[in-house]
Amino acid sequence: MIDDEHRPDATSDQPRPRPDRDALAPSETHPVGPLAEPETSPWNVPNALTAFRIVLVPVFAWMLLVHPQEIGWRLLSALIFTVAILTDTLDGYLARKHNIITRFGKLADPIADKALTGMAFIGLSIIDELPWWVTVTILVREWGITIMRFVVLRYGVMAAGRGGKIKTVTQAIAVIMYLLPLPPQVHILAVVVMAIAWLITMVTGLDYVREAIRLRRRAHPRR
Repeated sequence: MIDDEHRPDATSDQPRPRPDRDALAPSETHPVGPLAEPETSPWNVPNALTAFRIVLVPVFAWMLLVHPQEIGWRLLSALIFTVAILTDTLDGYLARKHNIITRFGKLADPIADKALTGMAFIGLSIIDELPWWVTVTILVREWGITIMRFVVLRYGVMAAGRGGKIKTVTQAIAVIMYLLPLPPQVHILAVVVMAIAWLITMVTGLDYVREAIRLRRRAHPRR
C-alpha cells in the first residue's frame, strides 16, 4: 500500500484527475488517501508478500495451539510471527518505492494484518496466557477502526499519525515476548509491554473516532 502523497505536476497541461472512489482508507501503518493513479498488475512482489503473510496465519496458529508448552515450537511460533510482521513492513516499502496500487493489495493487506495479530491474541488467550478481556477489547478496536475508515472515506481521508505506528510496533513486541518461553522474572516485562500496548491501542482508537466525527461535521456543517 502507498504512503506518499501524490501531487500532479504543476506545469502539466493535463487536467487534474478525479480521486479514485475505490481507493482504500489509510491503515495505521500504511496511510493512503484516494488515489488517481491507474491500477497496476496484481502479479507483483508486494502482493506476493501479502499473500504469503495470509498463508502464514494458519501455520502460526497450528504451531501455537498444538504445541503450546514445547519450547522448540514456541520459538518457531515466535519466528513465524516475526517473519510475517516483517513482510508487512517490506511490502509497504516496495509498494511505495515502485508506486504499486492494486485492488488486491487494497483489500488483502489490512485483512492480512488484522488476521495475523488477531490470531496471535486469540491464540494466547486460548492457551490461557493472556486474559480474554485484553484480546476482545483489542480486536473490537482493531476491526472497528478498520471498518470506520472505509465508512468515513465519503467524508474525507483520516490522517494516520504516529500513534498508529507506535501501537502496531508495541503490539508486535508484546506478542513476540509472550510467544517466547521467557523465565517468570522476564515475563513480568512482557506483561508490562502488553499493558502499554493495550493502553496505546485504546487511546489511539479514541483519537480516530474523534477524527471521524470531525470529518463528518466538516462535510455536513450545521446551518
